[in-house]
Amino acid sequence: MKSTLIKYTLVGAVLIGLTQTACVKKADGVLNGEKKLSDKSMIQVYMAMVNPSRNYIYVNNAAVNGASITQGTVFPGSGPGFAIDGGFKYFLIRDTLTATTQVPLSFSNDFQAGKNYTIFVYDTTTAPQQRTVQTDIVVPTDNTARLRFGNFVYSPTAPPAVDIFSKKLNTNIFTNVPVSQVTGFIPYNTDVTDTFYVRSTGTGVNLQNYTSTGTPVDIIAVLTPRAKRSYTLVFRGGYRATQLTATTVRTLSTFINY
Repeated sequence: MKSTLIKYTLVGAVLIGLTQTACVKKADGVLNGEKKLSDKSMIQVYMAMVNPSRNYIYVNNAAVNGASITQGTVFPGSGPGFAIDGGFKYFLIRDTLTATTQVPLSFSNDFQAGKNYTIFVYDTTTAPQQRTVQTDIVVPTDNTARLRFGNFVYSPTAPPAVDIFSKKLNTNIFTNVPVSQVTGFIPYNTDVTDTFYVRSTGTGVNLQNYTSTGTPVDIIAVLTPRAKRSYTLVFRGGYRATQLTATTVRTLSTFINY
């Protein structure tokens, strides 16, 4: 009888331990502990809006980022993103300063468990917009990388669509991409540095910024892709920029998705 009692006691202790291990601390769906990522949606937020100063992200009213995100930055700083429970979620992105003139951006999306997404915040602080796209992460079986392009430049009137020209390949790798659109991923050679240029579609002419002395400079991004990684090129800033300033400069930049 004593042997049986000890056996049941041990089994009970193991079950309690397993139950406690399976518990996950969450804040309104934001992952704070260990849980299968197949149950989660992975989110990246890229700030392409012109001249934001201090932005925080909230999911179902729970704060997500500790440090604020500013123009040209992505949260988290490297892929594949922060995790939330799959399903319908309410987002709020806003400047927390009392004196801010930035309009809060609120929206809701239905996120599928096991999928990756990128939220691009763009336009201006007085009229912020967002575009949420699914980020299809596929790890190449060879030594290539993957690259896509998003056009989030700002203009009060519709600017022309753009092409992205590769210096290494001597050809356009993305063509006729309008504002607020994101291409799919294409395979790309790795461990070789490439320079990318922005061109108005069909012109073959590089778009440029201008320094304070009026000197034209090409808008470029330089990238050395690594094997099996996924990257996004983004065109952002003030499309009408005629002077090189921190708030209006047109910029081509990259960030990593995976």
